Amino acid sequence: MSTIDSVCESSDCMSLTQTIIDDLKADLRGEVLQPQDVGYDDARTIWNAMINRHPGLIIRCAGVSDVIAAVNLARANNLLVSVKGGGHNVSGNAVCDGGLMIDLSPMNSIYVNTSARTARAEGGATWKEYDRETQTFGLASTGGAVSRTGIAGLTLGGGWGWLAGMHGLACDNLLSVDIVTADGKVVTANAEKNRDLFWGLRGGGGNFGVATSFEYAVHPVREVLGGTLFHPLVSAREALIFYDEFTRSSPDELVSLAWFLTMDDQPVVGLTVCYFGGIQEGERLLQPLREFGSPISDKIGRTTYVEFQQAVDLIFAEGHQNYWKSNFIKDLDADAIDMILDFVSRIPTPESVVMIEQVGNGVRRVGKDETAFNHRDARYSLLLCGMSPDPDAKDTIISWTQNFWTAMEPFTTGSVYVNYLGGYEDEGEDRVRAAYGPEKYKRLVALKNKYDPTNMFRLNQNIRPTAS
Repeated sequence: MSTIDSVCESSDCMSLTQTIIDDLKADLRGEVLQPQDVGYDDARTIWNAMINRHPGLIIRCAGVSDVIAAVNLARANNLLVSVKGGGHNVSGNAVCDGGLMIDLSPMNSIYVNTSARTARAEGGATWKEYDRETQTFGLASTGGAVSRTGIAGLTLGGGWGWLAGMHGLACDNLLSVDIVTADGKVVTANAEKNRDLFWGLRGGGGNFGVATSFEYAVHPVREVLGGTLFHPLVSAREALIFYDEFTRSSPDELVSLAWFLTMDDQPVVGLTVCYFGGIQEGERLLQPLREFGSPISDKIGRTTYVEFQQAVDLIFAEGHQNYWKSNFIKDLDADAIDMILDFVSRIPTPESVVMIEQVGNGVRRVGKDETAFNHRDARYSLLLCGMSPDPDAKDTIISWTQNFWTAMEPFTTGSVYVNYLGGYEDEGEDRVRAAYGPEKYKRLVALKNKYDPTNMFRLNQNIRPTAS
């Protein structure tokens, strides 16, 4: 698999003289790490243990000036570049072999402006860090369902989260972005400045530069009614049929997912909900769901937004082997359900999960052409997650996930949420094109030609410039 231990391209940081590296260390506020340095292995390690790459040089940036210096170094020396924010994306593009890894994780400051109802966060912050600060004031933006996810990667790819029903995607909450482009310049993109770039950054991924800060709209959120109903696998067909009908009338305040996981060594189906309105109204709304069938357990209750945001963190544990595939589902019809249940019955490891995510009403309220994100009319995203703590299970989880995904193709739209794409070499250019559709892809190529014509930023769900 090319997403695993990929070979270095022609660019190689080891071609840099030690004098250049020493001068760099003297000039930067942040840390510069070479393979022999203490801390190098920790810095190159990311969430997905299937990725084991060795950058020639790591620059752990302390601020925007460090990012500019790193980009200028890469351009002057034709270095392969990867950019790490939270390092949680399954593709592992945060790390390169032999090239320069620009690590933003030290840049994680967050400032909340309560009067303006905005929050500004640096590009290395995670949603756990962001939520901690915004929730101090009872505020939140749509953010990742796994709290260790970086704000940058999630937002640039669209950004599904529990608040999507009320407030759309993370990119729909975005007000402004500061980005260091391939020429080493700082560019601000928002509704007034560089509007073309602002359009592309809301869904177009990390193709146009290094995003160093994000300004979001924030919304009042404190307590939620949320949790999971678990049903035995024998009841899964009826549970999915009921769930599909239930979501058709979901109000904006409610976002949910159906998923298959293992409990007590047995596969089960979980129906997870999060309601952001009044608790009493939420109890009334969720009553039919809670009364359906004979659930193994009912874990729905009052909780804080922060607690709910971290509820599935342990399912997606650090250091596991991860191989994912995804597509949007046309409909949860009988044949699609049959195919899902067939593969769930053969789930390869207790850690593997299958998720059917409700996209959320708020996503559809944003005009389809307003952002690069391209799936405003979708109802569900199907995410197949082969996972295991055992490196020897790698081939097994890859095979199951790939075969499952292939078998589901007749029931899907053929398009995919870009944040769920794997490595470019594995997925291919056609999958990236499908994520955007022909018209948006054409617009994104034009932006790539303008801001990164040499494709410096190519370790991502890559949009190739015309000259590439």
